[in-house]
Amino acid sequence: MMNTCKAVLAAVLLIATDGCSIRRMAVNRIGSALASSGATFSSDNDAALVRDAVPFSLKLMESLLAESPRHRQLLLAACRSFTQYSYAFLQQEADQREDRDLAEAKVLRTRAQKMYLRARDYGLRGLEVGHPGFRNILRIDPKSAARAVRTRAEVPLLYWTASAWGLAIALSKDDPDVVADQLQVEALIDRALQLFPSFESGAIHGFLVSYEAARQGAQGPAASRAREHFDQAVALSEGRLASPYVALAESVSVAAQQRGEFEELLKKALAVDTDARPEWRLENLVMQRRARWLLARTDRLFVE
Repeated sequence: MMNTCKAVLAAVLLIATDGCSIRRMAVNRIGSALASSGATFSSDNDAALVRDAVPFSLKLMESLLAESPRHRQLLLAACRSFTQYSYAFLQQEADQREDRDLAEAKVLRTRAQKMYLRARDYGLRGLEVGHPGFRNILRIDPKSAARAVRTRAEVPLLYWTASAWGLAIALSKDDPDVVADQLQVEALIDRALQLFPSFESGAIHGFLVSYEAARQGAQGPAASRAREHFDQAVALSEGRLASPYVALAESVSVAAQQRGEFEELLKKALAVDTDARPEWRLENLVMQRRARWLLARTDRLFVE
């Protein structure tokens, strides 16, 4: 953390100078520091503090990218950070406010959608650095474009770009231009799964628990595919992440009207020890907050 702060201070001072080469050096230095400092936020136990602090970090990333637009680490960090912020502090807030203030919930969802699309664009730019023309090829032939990505080192870009894009689509049901991009999302996440199935302790499987219901033309029932990914996500995270339980409860149990399973899964999410894996603390706190909200809505989600 101290090294990151020193790098930020140095960069702010150097960016203000007139020398282009010195400014670019400072940008690259702080860009690399920011890209590798995510644990500072992810291990925090105060979600409200992080919510208030992250916007400065996001705008700093964008300022640095204006100076060094092909900094791949920083493009990944921007993609990841905008996605996480939008989900944790905009979309979830919108869901919880909807019953009290529909207009405010709509404003928050619109903001979240725009930030997801911004995150997607940073991710695609990161992929373009190693694969010129990637975005155009992805639009024309998604699977062919995805196959051009051949190393595990690029899986974080595939995963976070697909996550941002998929979340944007979920909030864009009235925008056919965005919804039409679904095949591109599938190509990215499926390629990520092929290259690195255990990425971030099952993060790709966790994404697919929620996504399978939207997939078109796949073999077998969507619920069965989602449950297979759930099993993998829980195994790879050793049951220490709340998100797979919340995802299955929300995307499968509700659709199947399995109230008992729904409540059991959310109670398991709430039982996760947020201190067992400090690097997952904030994510677990955010997902446990969603689990409590979902449990409070049980009677609305299930028809007796």
